[in-house]
Amino acid sequence: MSKVKQPSRVCQNSQVSFVNRFSAVALWCAIGSLLVGASGCGQSAGGGSAGGGAPTGEAYQVFNAIKGPLTVTVTEDGNVESGNNVTIKCRVEGGASILEIVEDGAIVEEGDQLVKLDDSSITDNINAQKIAMGKAESAKISAEAKVKVAQINVEEYLKIFEKDLKDQESNIVIAEENLRSSQNSLEYSERMFQRGYISQLELESSQFAVRRSDLELTSAKTAKEVMEMYTKQKTLTDLESQVAIAETGLKSELAAYELEMSKLKRLEDQLENCLIMAPTAGMVVYANKQGRFGSQGTVIEEGSTVRQLQDILWLPDLDNMQVKVKVHETKVEDLRVGMRASILIQGNQLQGQVQRISNQPESTSWFQGNIKEYATIVKIDGAPGDLKPGMTAEVEIRVDSLQDVIKVPLSSVVEEKGKYHCYIQAADGSSEKRTVEVGLSDETFVQVKDGVKEGDVVIRNPRAVGLVEVDTEITVEEEDETEKFGDTSGSPSISKNKKARGGGGAGKGGAGKGGAGKGGAGKGGA
Repeated sequence: MSKVKQPSRVCQNSQVSFVNRFSAVALWCAIGSLLVGASGCGQSAGGGSAGGGAPTGEAYQVFNAIKGPLTVTVTEDGNVESGNNVTIKCRVEGGASILEIVEDGAIVEEGDQLVKLDDSSITDNINAQKIAMGKAESAKISAEAKVKVAQINVEEYLKIFEKDLKDQESNIVIAEENLRSSQNSLEYSERMFQRGYISQLELESSQFAVRRSDLELTSAKTAKEVMEMYTKQKTLTDLESQVAIAETGLKSELAAYELEMSKLKRLEDQLENCLIMAPTAGMVVYANKQGRFGSQGTVIEEGSTVRQLQDILWLPDLDNMQVKVKVHETKVEDLRVGMRASILIQGNQLQGQVQRISNQPESTSWFQGNIKEYATIVKIDGAPGDLKPGMTAEVEIRVDSLQDVIKVPLSSVVEEKGKYHCYIQAADGSSEKRTVEVGLSDETFVQVKDGVKEGDVVIRNPRAVGLVEVDTEITVEEEDETEKFGDTSGSPSISKNKKARGGGGAGKGGAGKGGAGKGGAGKGGA
């Protein structure tokens, strides 16, 4: 039930209550029959009219406008659920089939087995991965050996270089000593030559020995310099590059080994995920969900396949229960978080309050057409322990409560050209058409703010008894149809637009055609 917003609608929320029920028309007709038979509330009358059209002469029903309280509520059916579920999901990559699963509704303790998923393909992958990991480990060991050999080659060369350097230094010392000795020998030969003891040839031989010793010394020094400045640098660069190449190869093999090891670890984790244990004690609820457009949705059972991260089970907290209802878009705008609600579950009357209202509409089935409903969560106060998720609950949310307001039946208010009217029966049996201002409504009555006073006799469903003048006019849509298809007057699929719409009800807020205007209280009204 919602607040009437003039002139667009009267009791919009009353209209929607019939959407979730298969036949509101029949329901409202039954209510109308009860109201007709109510003592002191309704009368049967007939006769002429004045200013409101002529009745057909058949009996029609009237009601004395009354002043009293008007409680505005939104009533919907919903399902009990837990506000704090422990969700058991499928953690196996790519999904798996269910081999074993605990019974729905079973009571489990922490550590009990809940689900066993098919692990055959994972076991095969683990065996193959162990082989790949063995190859990667062998390549890693080989790369480590190459690094070690390259490092040893560098150390070996440095030691060899030290030995060769000492050899070159020894050669220099020997060359210097040979040069000094040959120089002394030359001096002696020169003295002997001056005295005539040796020949010119012997003197020249001593001179050549000096030059040869000098050349040997120069060569030894040059060899040492080349070894220190070039040979060492070149050889070390080559050996160190071999070390770098070996280390790079080792890093690559280490990365490959770690990758294969992580793959094996992930597969082993997946194998563990195939066996799901209860993380806490509680009652098991299968995570079955209805598909869109009325199709078969998720079915949890042995043999069914579940995808990764799909819900398999819920372990609800039975001390934190709530009701989820779907409220029509015309009624949800009147709801607010914190509103109190009465909840009827299997004959037990409970209390609660609105905890959350969804901002997005729920998905609907194909046969619901363009109807949009919003999930509304009603928290149950002090929920009894025998409540179980999935139970059906009837929730009545109290939107507003008015005191001492003038109210009339929904079916006594009609909408014509955006305005709302009541037909008042005079003492002489004639009828008077009055424009009224309407307010809130419940499923039976609508508040009249202006135009009707307490005790006025209002005529129910005035359209049905011929009080409302019905003229036929061609709408823009019909003109488009005529232009597109030609004369369609004989076609049952194209109808005329009536100047006064609705069946004698309270505008666009009622609960069925022919009741409260567009969607009133059933054909004929209440």
